[in-house]
Amino acid sequence: MDELNIEERAIELLKTVFDPEIPVNVYDLGLIYRIELKEDNTWLDVDMTLTAPNCPAADFIVEDVRQKLETIEGLKRVDVNLVFEPEWTKDMMTEEARMELGFL
Repeated sequence: MDELNIEERAIELLKTVFDPEIPVNVYDLGLIYRIELKEDNTWLDVDMTLTAPNCPAADFIVEDVRQKLETIEGLKRVDVNLVFEPEWTKDMMTEEARMELGFL
């Protein structure tokens, strides 16, 4: 699978990961800050955040992201890094997510 297809597949999979308390996926919430392929497209490195640093579902969400991304054909390694800079804000959500949550 080439780089573009891996990134597209990663986004598709990220759109299936939800915070149990919010009915919008982590990608549309704007929680995914970076998706980078390394090492001849066999290593996916992802930076993500949470809506709040003390999110009770943090471990569940990060592990769900990792497990889903590990299903992408050709990857040998997936790293999911939890970061809090920059701090997440509602402005990072897609228009669809803001509409779903009643912010528009």
